[in-house]
Amino acid sequence: MSTTGFDYTITRTLDAPADRVWAAWTVADEYAVWASAEEVVLDVRPGGAWSSVMVIPGGARVPLTGGYVEVVENKRLVMGMNVPGRDEPVLMTLDLTADGERTQISLSQTFDTAEDRDQAEQGSNFLLDSLTTHLAAA
Repeated sequence: MSTTGFDYTITRTLDAPADRVWAAWTVADEYAVWASAEEVVLDVRPGGAWSSVMVIPGGARVPLTGGYVEVVENKRLVMGMNVPGRDEPVLMTLDLTADGERTQISLSQTFDTAEDRDQAEQGSNFLLDSLTTHLAAA
C-alpha cells in the first residue's frame, strides 16, 4: 500500500470456493449478471484490457474501461480503471484466500482524497453485496 493517500480494504468471507469467486470476476457473462453491467469484455491477463457499461439504479449507463496489471488465477487480480482527467488508472487489488468451500475476499484501493476513497468504498461494498447474493443463488 502507498504510504500517502487515502486507502480502504474490505474483507468478506463468501460461501463459494475460490474458483467460483474467480470466475465471477473473470468470465464476462457471469460478471455481467452480478455487477449490473452490459457489453462486458474481459481479457484477463497482464496487459489485457477490460470494458463494460455499468447500469446504475435509475437506468443511467456508465461506460468503464481499464486493464489488468497482475493476474494470479484463483488468488489475485490487480485491475486498473481509467478515470477521466487522470493520467494514471486507479488500481484495485482483489485477493482471494481459499478456505475449503468458502473464500475470503479482500478488495483494496488507494486514492488522492478521502471523498474519492469513500465513494469507491461504498461502490465496492455494493459490488460485494451483489456478488454475495449471486454466489448464494448459484
